[in-house]
Amino acid sequence: MNGLRAVVVCLVIACATLVSPAAAVTPSWSALPVPAAAPPVTVSDLAARGPREAWATGYEQAVDGLRPMLYRWDGTAWSRDTTFPGADEPGWLGKVQFVGDEAWIFHNRAGEGEILRRSARGWSSVPLPRTLWTYQDFTAVPGGAWVVGEDDTGLKVLHYDGSGWTTQPTPDGVLFLMGITARTATDVWAWADTSTGTTVLRWDGTAWRDAKVPLPPDSNVHTIMPEPSGRVTIGGSQYTDGVARTYLMTFNGLAWRTSYPPLGDTYTEAMVRGADGALWLPLRSDRAFQSKYARVDGRRTTFSYGPERANAIEVKPRALAKAGSALLSFGTVEIYGSKPNLMSERLGG
Repeated sequence: MNGLRAVVVCLVIACATLVSPAAAVTPSWSALPVPAAAPPVTVSDLAARGPREAWATGYEQAVDGLRPMLYRWDGTAWSRDTTFPGADEPGWLGKVQFVGDEAWIFHNRAGEGEILRRSARGWSSVPLPRTLWTYQDFTAVPGGAWVVGEDDTGLKVLHYDGSGWTTQPTPDGVLFLMGITARTATDVWAWADTSTGTTVLRWDGTAWRDAKVPLPPDSNVHTIMPEPSGRVTIGGSQYTDGVARTYLMTFNGLAWRTSYPPLGDTYTEAMVRGADGALWLPLRSDRAFQSKYARVDGRRTTFSYGPERANAIEVKPRALAKAGSALLSFGTVEIYGSKPNLMSERLGG
């Protein structure tokens, strides 16, 4: 009888291992060393072309103000790049995009805006045609780049077609563009604050128009992710009785579907689609010494933690990027008794 009981117990454990959601997804994150910057630091963006090239941007706090901060991943290690124009001048680096064989990065250079371009021949820059009070966002694809912000005359949408700049008008009622992203030079998406609330706009190569996206009531947009397949994913927050919850909307080419994964009130700006086809995003961790990530695959949401960091009081992944079959994370870690400095983690690879 004891032998039979032992067999039954073993079978139960084996079956539980096969069907347990926690056991089915057991991602393992590893820490990647990053050369320290001058704390406190702020991470702006991260983009990867593949497993052997990624760029992370942001700024550090120098004695006389902000200084731009640029790091490069070569597939083996992170290193700091200080060869770009204006690296030793006041300013900051924003979004980074890959355009063909080049990396394009928005650069606020002592208040003046420009696009840094990195090719096999080295660095070059494309100055903006005018100075803006606020540089809100930037996106670039082959054949076009956009910078949105404001100056003393109001909202500005600046478009670069490879040879020169133009200013594009937006629909009536648009007060402010909060973000912009592009799939192609004739398929660009933006989310705007309008006189009637948050609205999604779309550029079709001719004009900006209301995309007629049925956003949830009393909601905002954090990010829009158009993909080469035609799928579009929107992430944001919906407010009910003053309480926010994260929503995701997916467009399959015909209709929008809205879901509410168990993410609490998570800011979805850093959301990416991994090599496994699922959506990944960093979360506010409930463990001071570990980062936390969510994986959303249809109706199923699972969670994983980064490596434990001794004496850490806050670990904050700021940006994610798919790097071949791996995921790269870049952000900050605050060790007890010191100011936040840089950290990076990798899943897979």
